[in-house]
Amino acid sequence: MTPTPSFRRARVAAAVAVVAALAGATVPAAAASAAPGMREAAISQARANVARNAGVFGFGTGQDLVLKDVVLDADGASHVRFDRTFQGLPVVGGDLVVHQDAKGKLKDSSRAAAHDAAVKSTVPKVTAQSGAAGALAAAPGVKEAVSTPELVVWAADGTPRLAWRTTVEGTGDHGQPAGKVVVTDATTGEQIESYDAEHQAVGTGNSEYTGTIGIDTTAKSGGGYTLTDPVRGHVTKDANNLSASSLKAASGTTFNSTTNVWGDGKKFSSDRATAAVDAHANTAWTYDYYKNVHGRSGIKNDGKGATVFVHVGTNWDNAQWSDACFCMMTGDGDGTTDPEQVDLDTMGHEMTHGVTSATANLRYSGESGGLNEATSDIFGTMVEWYANNSVDTGDYLFSDQSTPPWLRRFDKPSLDGRSADCWSSSVGKLDVHNSSGVGNHWFYLASEGSGSKTINGVTYNSPTCNGSTVTGIGNQKVAKIWYRALTVYMTSTTTYKGARTASLNAARDLYGAGSTEYNAVAAAWSGVNVS
Repeated sequence: MTPTPSFRRARVAAAVAVVAALAGATVPAAAASAAPGMREAAISQARANVARNAGVFGFGTGQDLVLKDVVLDADGASHVRFDRTFQGLPVVGGDLVVHQDAKGKLKDSSRAAAHDAAVKSTVPKVTAQSGAAGALAAAPGVKEAVSTPELVVWAADGTPRLAWRTTVEGTGDHGQPAGKVVVTDATTGEQIESYDAEHQAVGTGNSEYTGTIGIDTTAKSGGGYTLTDPVRGHVTKDANNLSASSLKAASGTTFNSTTNVWGDGKKFSSDRATAAVDAHANTAWTYDYYKNVHGRSGIKNDGKGATVFVHVGTNWDNAQWSDACFCMMTGDGDGTTDPEQVDLDTMGHEMTHGVTSATANLRYSGESGGLNEATSDIFGTMVEWYANNSVDTGDYLFSDQSTPPWLRRFDKPSLDGRSADCWSSSVGKLDVHNSSGVGNHWFYLASEGSGSKTINGVTYNSPTCNGSTVTGIGNQKVAKIWYRALTVYMTSTTTYKGARTASLNAARDLYGAGSTEYNAVAAAWSGVNVS
């Protein structure tokens, strides 16, 4: 966007007298008057104090104050922060704080040191273009960039001058929000400074399932924060109870906060940000698990983050991954027994469906459908182990937090009354969530072995289907074998017999044929009747 000559002339006329303005000519200010609250009174008193002490604040004709923040002390003192404008132009480096006692009397002031030097300088006319082209060149890592120039009075370095402050917005290498702010002299076109438009911040999340945790957020240039993860590129939104079929990546409302403190930590919470905390953090843990353990950068291994929706539908007691919108959707539970479906292993489970779709693409029917579901159960559980959260510890109970006491378990899947412990020729006729039991049982046997065992306070007792005894090799090794089997050897129609072959190939690649790991994988498959 390049301003027209008439636009530039109008802005120049408005700003040429900035030196006199910053020199301190007194202008009327809103008189302090009785306000309905302490905050309003403090603001009125602060404006009056600036007007009465114009020389102290470098405040003069043509200037105005834009309220930014108010801090009220317990003793009645107040600290009122303003940004400054001149003839409507933002004055960069013109911000100030008015410190007042309980009676509204000026105690002290805080202002940029550049003001004193600024009052002695002059501001030339605009001759340079908007700086948009230069700003784009100064942001080479920003893709699909759009630039927005703004004319400002630059007073941050002691020499007030007209400048173009151009914001370049787009996406980074990981699909995350990315941008640059580039400031150029409006007379010479010389670059004054540039800095990142997106600021990573660590917020405090009061989650429903994992306690008080740190979450990666983005600081907005105008103040406040959004649930946008600048590291992994995902954004968490409120679906506003739209149905899953109605959602698109552009739907919903991004969560915002002025404090970077999110949620209240309660189940069935009325604070809509509480579910968002879990969803945002668990998406990050899932991303990090795949990245740090398996070297996979994002769901599609392209480094791009997903859109995450909470509060989908009405009393929707479920969650799902959608390839169509490249998004994760979570419901609010049934409203009575099951709370929001944003617990760690559930989120990891659903996003793993995206990983499976991008790799083996196991058909969602028959034995391949059971393997698809087992894969999501396995890696959803492994995300929980990876997170190592003291509130939601690692276990072999799937969805135990949002569907207590658990939805499925690994050591003896049939305890839910529906799932299969052992393979048979009829397994493929079961619902895929129940035929997954064979894969889940195999994973437990290969990881922990057969028989009774207590892990993190939970007692398991896993039998084998052939009466054998299996010794486990640990879930980290088994997960690495399963990931390689999924991404290298399985195809869309892989059956349980094919999965045995694929995982043995993977164990051979990673640990060697005939190794302890190879033999444990084979023994565990035999233990669930897959030979």
